[in-house]
Amino acid sequence: MSRARLNIFLEHEHAKLLQELATMKRMSKSSIVAASLASYLSPDGADRREVLTARRLGQLSHQFERLERDQAILIETVALFVRHQLAVTVPIPEAHQDAARAQGRARFEQFVEQLARHLQRGHSLVRDVFTEIAPEPTGEPGRSNGARQPEDLAS
Repeated sequence: MSRARLNIFLEHEHAKLLQELATMKRMSKSSIVAASLASYLSPDGADRREVLTARRLGQLSHQFERLERDQAILIETVALFVRHQLAVTVPIPEAHQDAARAQGRARFEQFVEQLARHLQRGHSLVRDVFTEIAPEPTGEPGRSNGARQPEDLAS
């Protein structure tokens, strides 16, 4: 197979990376550039890139759906909690305000400690809520019949 000699110009950073790759792979820079060019110009190269891009977009779409679901659950949770608190909490008389603030600070510290323990154990309230609102149908243990699970959405 005959070869043509070409003089090309590369950005300094690209030339440096090419040199590092050639050294690491113990290949000539020419052979790396030739293989890269062959892959790029290959008729199925574009198809492979398109498949890989489509696969990655699908993964990103699933991750986005999971984030969107989690955010909706969190917004509804906070809204319901606020509505409940405003409905059941009686105003505190002025004379008891300082004591109520101190008790609130102590209760908040307990809440933060409990949250930290919960997170350290790897628990997810969103996953727990999702499991409660969309329980797995009977069938194969640990899997629902076609319904996406939170861990499926993470991939």
